Amino acid sequence: MEFRDYYKILNVSRSASADEIRSSFRKLARQYHPDVAKDKKKAEDKFREINEAYEVLSDPEKRKRYDQLGAAWQEGQEFQPPPQWRGNTRWTQTPEEFGFHVGGTGFSDFFEAFFSDGGSLSSLFGNRRPSRMGVPRAGADVEADLAVTLEEALKGTAKTIILRRRQPGQPGERTQTYQVSIPAGVREGQRIRLAGQGQPGPPSGRPGDLFLRIRYAKHPYFRVEGSDLFYEFELPPWSAALGTQADIPVLDGGKARLRIPPGSSSGQKLRLAGLGMSQKSGGRGDLYVTLAIRMPKSPTPEERALWEKLARASSPKANGGATR
Repeated sequence: MEFRDYYKILNVSRSASADEIRSSFRKLARQYHPDVAKDKKKAEDKFREINEAYEVLSDPEKRKRYDQLGAAWQEGQEFQPPPQWRGNTRWTQTPEEFGFHVGGTGFSDFFEAFFSDGGSLSSLFGNRRPSRMGVPRAGADVEADLAVTLEEALKGTAKTIILRRRQPGQPGERTQTYQVSIPAGVREGQRIRLAGQGQPGPPSGRPGDLFLRIRYAKHPYFRVEGSDLFYEFELPPWSAALGTQADIPVLDGGKARLRIPPGSSSGQKLRLAGLGMSQKSGGRGDLYVTLAIRMPKSPTPEERALWEKLARASSPKANGGATR
């Protein structure tokens, strides 16, 4: 399979900090987000690459496992994992060795083989339904992660899934294409079933099923908790002290006007009702804006003089209080 250089995809060094990785992801994700890019197809492919790279490098455990794979490979050569991975229960065979490949999921074979959380490759032969006599009466179920953006989860969408499989005792492959409907309000971890599209069953037994498990693609602005969205908004200290109004991006596209009251503090949450994810019962969750006060790192002489003036004006003595 092809090795994926996740550090190169995110334009960061292998020693990059978590903050550097997050900052680079946000910059690239905003640039290649399909909703804003001019070349939609090219942007979608790039956006999937960026998301996959961030999915691994933003998770300390997955990043550690990725680094253990090493970078001793050459461009254009087929990648083979190091020997210690042969005994790792998370990796056994490639999709081609299984004779079963699920395409169109938004994740590469490399990710599915090494970093999918209980994904297709780890379960191809593990979920046979036993009969009462303990003999399998159906083929193994197959699971694969299916990436959807938050915008797709909000409004619903359709995904084209391509199944390629080798038939026992027959040359070549059989390719099947399915249009899978993703309902509005779908939740991460929810599974969509394609009946009879798993591994072939034993003689006189039926085939297993294919389960597509929903995975939210990382978003450059929002994170999700249940049906609510969270967005971090940076503002200068004078805006927090005096109050202001800000235009906040929303998942539907466009902006929502938010009033930030005087005396706001860092970490304070402000709610924009009804601008979160879709709910099964109808309606939507909320969008919470978390304030982050951004202090100037290198104030100019004029700014420093103003801060010193503010410090004197704010001292207990200046306000008629006693000093200790």
